Amino acid sequence: MTAMNRDLELLIAFLQPIKALLLDETVTEIMGNPDGAWWYERAGQLHRADITFDARSLSTGLEVIANKLGRKLDDKHPLLNVQLPDGSRLAAVMPPVVRPAPSLTIRKFATVRYVMADLVKSGTLTQELAAYLRLQVEAGKTMLISGGTGSGKTTLLNALADFIPVRERLVIIEDTSELKIAKPNLLAAECQADTHAGIVDFTALLKGALRWRPDRIILGEVRGPEARDLLDSFNTGHAGSMATIHASSALRALHRFGELAMRAHQQSNRDDIATEIGDSVQIVIQVQRFAEGRRIAEMIELRSYDRAEKMFRFASIYDLHQGHSTEHLHVQLQHNTTRETHHAIA
Repeated sequence: MTAMNRDLELLIAFLQPIKALLLDETVTEIMGNPDGAWWYERAGQLHRADITFDARSLSTGLEVIANKLGRKLDDKHPLLNVQLPDGSRLAAVMPPVVRPAPSLTIRKFATVRYVMADLVKSGTLTQELAAYLRLQVEAGKTMLISGGTGSGKTTLLNALADFIPVRERLVIIEDTSELKIAKPNLLAAECQADTHAGIVDFTALLKGALRWRPDRIILGEVRGPEARDLLDSFNTGHAGSMATIHASSALRALHRFGELAMRAHQQSNRDDIATEIGDSVQIVIQVQRFAEGRRIAEMIELRSYDRAEKMFRFASIYDLHQGHSTEHLHVQLQHNTTRETHHAIA
């Protein structure tokens, strides 16, 4: 049994009906719905599992697991969100919040690390686009990777980090440790909900990171007021940094980044924030789940923010929805024939 599976022994003992899914290293997520249906994700695609799990047994099993992890799960404490020793995450919801049976979601910690060649092979992106991204990372372009839950943001970020020159020092900040970046000069920090010193959140770690002499900062996910500190780091000599963000398009990622940055400083001018983003972020990559798997859906190269027109100026590098062929993309990248586009900020 692998190290990951040893960490799942607690789950296996009390969740026997889903044992096969827990032990299957190709399964990345397991979902049990209140109606008794079970689903799992493999290679970015959802499948329904032929599983029967008695609601009473599931409730008992979850309560025992919560107790062993020092948590409560009952009518008065119907929500459970815990991280297992191997990094896997378990989220459970009990009746009466959901009905008629409990809901369970397990996001398993990935044991396989995909490199860019794997992503090309799986169809996430083309060889030409991979070559282009390698040049951008090596050149120190600052990137935002946008997408929904389970769209492959972390997987792509892991692969892109391989192209960072080994001479550079990296500081990695995550809520839950998921990134597997192998570089010789690396400091990885993880947020802590409760320590003897209090809460150590993204904001605290980002402020600390500026004193840890990073060449690049990699943030697992920007989702709160820490966006302001991240933007400051982008603008204070840490070009080539990377972060993921939840958004439904590349442009919406820029807007969301700005909105999050303003939460920490509501007195900030929207145009000032947008200008900083336009000056510091160079590449935005949108990843998305499709029926055939995860794909890069679009990529833009941000040029600037036009304060007079209140618009972002950017070049569309790639757009899967426009049906760009591999040959077309190759011509675009070779001859830099991308069309500059404007988009008004909300």
